[in-house]
Amino acid sequence: MLSLEELKRRPDLIEEIHWEMTPEEAVRLYLEWGNNWARGDGYVIRSKGDYTTYFVVNCWNRPYRIYLIRRNSEQAEELACFELPERFEKEVCELKGVYAPDERVKAWLKAELGLTR
Repeated sequence: MLSLEELKRRPDLIEEIHWEMTPEEAVRLYLEWGNNWARGDGYVIRSKGDYTTYFVVNCWNRPYRIYLIRRNSEQAEELACFELPERFEKEVCELKGVYAPDERVKAWLKAELGLTR
């Protein structure tokens, strides 16, 4: 599994990141295939070869961690893992669970990955 520093050197993975994907949406798309047509949001999963790459914040135990996940209909693979900076803990990890990064965390991630200038 990659660290943040290693991920920074992987433009191929960075280009794949779907910044608006949430854990809930990924489950709906890849594990609840029969529910996908109803939304009309342009996402259609046709095969096991379809996947998405997205961030989640795991707030179950300290230290809280950010994971980069690649999910298809068969599995969720953890590609990278690193600690959530302490300054984001209060807003993101108020309750235990797994969450999409909020806008502040996404902005930080994009800056760390060199996507903002």
